[in-house]
Amino acid sequence: MKKLLLGLLFTTGFAFAQDPVELDLNEAVSYALEHKAEAEKARLDIKSADAKIAEVRASALPNLSASANTTYNPLLQENVLPGEIFGMPGEDIAVAFGKEWTSNATAQLTQTLFNQQVFTGLKAAKSTKEFYQLNAQLTNEEIIERVANAYYQVYQAQQMLENLQSNLELTEQTVEIVQGLFENGLAKKIDYDRTKVALNNLIANRQQVLNSVALSENALKFMIGMPIGQEIRLPERTFDPVILPEINPQMVERTEVQLLNKQLELLNWQKKASIAEYYPSLALVANYGWLGQGDVIPLGNGEDKGVYWSDMSAIGVNLSIPIFNGGATKARVKQNQFEIEKAREDLEDTKLAMELAHANAVAQLENNLLTIQTQEDNVELAREVFEDTQNNYGLGLASLNDMLDAERDLAEAKNNLTNARLDYKLAEVQLLRSQGQLETLTNNTL
Repeated sequence: MKKLLLGLLFTTGFAFAQDPVELDLNEAVSYALEHKAEAEKARLDIKSADAKIAEVRASALPNLSASANTTYNPLLQENVLPGEIFGMPGEDIAVAFGKEWTSNATAQLTQTLFNQQVFTGLKAAKSTKEFYQLNAQLTNEEIIERVANAYYQVYQAQQMLENLQSNLELTEQTVEIVQGLFENGLAKKIDYDRTKVALNNLIANRQQVLNSVALSENALKFMIGMPIGQEIRLPERTFDPVILPEINPQMVERTEVQLLNKQLELLNWQKKASIAEYYPSLALVANYGWLGQGDVIPLGNGEDKGVYWSDMSAIGVNLSIPIFNGGATKARVKQNQFEIEKAREDLEDTKLAMELAHANAVAQLENNLLTIQTQEDNVELAREVFEDTQNNYGLGLASLNDMLDAERDLAEAKNNLTNARLDYKLAEVQLLRSQGQLETLTNNTL
């Protein structure tokens, strides 16, 4: 049974194997903007805003409706009339009006002539679309930021793997040296065993780093909306620091600020819509219809069956004047004003946070650049120390502990340099974000 399951797994794996796709940062971002759910939902919000504008615009356009009904009156209502009408003075006579069956069909046209709420709603709907357009832009920027961070982390994992592979090669050389000395009686067996243990530990660590590379690649594929089973390959480049030109942040141009300003605009339109409840409304109403009455169903019957049809029409103007609603409109206006004031506070707080983020990003970028320079020097120094220690060990001037320590120091220096470079690239992303220049990131790549 186990062999059968393994066979099915291998067969399925080969059946769905796909050629690796090479991704640079531009391609990864483009793929994410096209396939990621957040980007698609933002585009749908814009389309929904178009539909909302059309819905509000319909309130200002002519409205045409039609209705028809047939009614059976088993008991006709009687009205009491004075007998003088029928030549019977002094008596009241009950007379039933109408027929047992009535049918009517009516078409009605309504046209808004003045309604401040409708006009305000039209302007607010256009602002709503602009709000969703800005929101879509902000969503794209957030996607770019997340993809860039995930992309650089893949490079970090790959660089860690290269560092480990380099360290593994050095340890293999150490094992060969110690083995040669041991076979010639110039080293102890315990020294040879210790180097083998160190080599085996590195081999085990290599598998862990391989898993880390796979996890970081899967995280990147998730960030861009790519199937997890699709293999990817990043172009062989380094992510050495590139000094960015200082760009003074223009907070008014930041998408977040534009979005909050547009939200303020929408809240003001909402307040105006509430105020518009004080205004009267005026509408033109016109209708035309047919009425059929008889002792049988009027449909399909004429005067020969006792059914009589007549048409009717009316044209009028409806004026509605709000007088008093218990202060509900006044309360809504106050609520709208409070929301506006809260949004203004959010705007000022956001601007302050952006200034802080920019200052922190600049400081972090400068610090990381200094750290990279220090770690580069440290790697060269650690390499020289290791080479000298290795030579001294061969000459019997250094202990095995010294050589293994120098080897570990070199590996740690390389990893520290890799981490410093990653921190720099992540700080670079934050600086571009704080300056509203994230889109330029894909042009500079790595």
